Amino acid sequence: MHGVPDGLRRRRRNGTSPADQAALVVNRDRAVPSWDGGHVPVRGRERRHTGAAMRRRLFEPEHDDFRASFRTFLEREVVPHHAQWERDGIVPRELYAAAGAHGFTAMAVPEEHGGAGVEDFRFNVVIGEEVQRAGVSGFGLGLTLHNDICAPYFLAYCSEEQRARWLPGIASGELITALAMTEPGIGSDLASMSTRADRADGGYRVNGAKTFITNGINADLVVTAVKTDPSERHRGISLLVLERGMEGFERGRNLEKIGMHAQDTAELSFADVLVPEANRLGAEGAGFGQLVANLAQERLSIAIAGVAAAEAALQWTLDYVRERRAFGQAIGSFQHSRFALAECRTEIDVAQAFLDRCVEALNAGELTAEDAAEAKWWCTDLQGRVIDRCVQLHGGYGYMTEYPIARAWADARVTRIYGGANEIMKEIIGRSLGL
Repeated sequence: MHGVPDGLRRRRRNGTSPADQAALVVNRDRAVPSWDGGHVPVRGRERRHTGAAMRRRLFEPEHDDFRASFRTFLEREVVPHHAQWERDGIVPRELYAAAGAHGFTAMAVPEEHGGAGVEDFRFNVVIGEEVQRAGVSGFGLGLTLHNDICAPYFLAYCSEEQRARWLPGIASGELITALAMTEPGIGSDLASMSTRADRADGGYRVNGAKTFITNGINADLVVTAVKTDPSERHRGISLLVLERGMEGFERGRNLEKIGMHAQDTAELSFADVLVPEANRLGAEGAGFGQLVANLAQERLSIAIAGVAAAEAALQWTLDYVRERRAFGQAIGSFQHSRFALAECRTEIDVAQAFLDRCVEALNAGELTAEDAAEAKWWCTDLQGRVIDRCVQLHGGYGYMTEYPIARAWADARVTRIYGGANEIMKEIIGRSLGL
């Protein structure tokens, strides 16, 4: 697995596919575990073992290699321990460094700062899909937050000094990142935030609190939205990077949630935290625009996880209904079961086609806020709808947390809330219609 980032770097330099590079450790003809515990070849894009689903054309051979390598990483380093991390309410910090050592963190970081220098969001898609397939969304949320949501702020807005200071650790996974926007009294209404950063001592004195912060316990670098000019609304917001160990920067309790139990979600408080001006991202007062610019990718990342979670739930359920018997026959043979699963299959495939087009648009720099809003609300609603149907088809077993479908059901509920509630997504879409 160590060869993956090296292969990606070579492709950047000479235009050849990593599939042709001997340093890639994944044999493209080897089999990897499929949904049903059997095996399917990686070569030529992986196909589901059930149904006549349309072949996806989003990925190239190097993404197949990357998928196989990341799947192996999950099987070895994450899946055997995830149940314990669910009980602990957190994953070990060392896991991020392990992921970084294999090239699975912040792949877009330039080579001169220790990254792969690959600006292709399809690799991020692979990670988002595989964590759902493996049923380890608690760990996956932290990793995708680091890669998909936080890293872009550092790549887009850091000065050269900041890039040299932070990017190597972000690329290696030794510096874990978080984004702090939500406050106890405000969610989507960012202009009303009360966390202040007043000028003092060559920087800012920060006072206030944030809540529901993903990676809140593990994070070393927290991109924090603050009011540098309380007299202004949106134009008074700036982004400061608060670092672990700053005096007055305290982490509250690791919040107890319905799902995503392995993900550390925390309250943060700031009491006269001295943050040097060198830790500001971009210009003072530019924070709201910076947040808005990155929201499309954030929402697309959530949508990707939503469809992948629905796909995983469908495959688990197909396996279950083939084996579970009632009234002398497999419950999958009942017309109701076939119709319900046929609806799930079709809805997932339709959503996947739209989502793949959104990924292509993002890579081309063409994804709009409205496109991302459509993807986020539709795909997370789909996630909840499909997984709920799948729980029902599992019967009483679907309510037992030892089954992955139960954990997926609990994990799914928050996706319609974070990243902007789905009601906000509909408002964005509605306004784009001139209404």
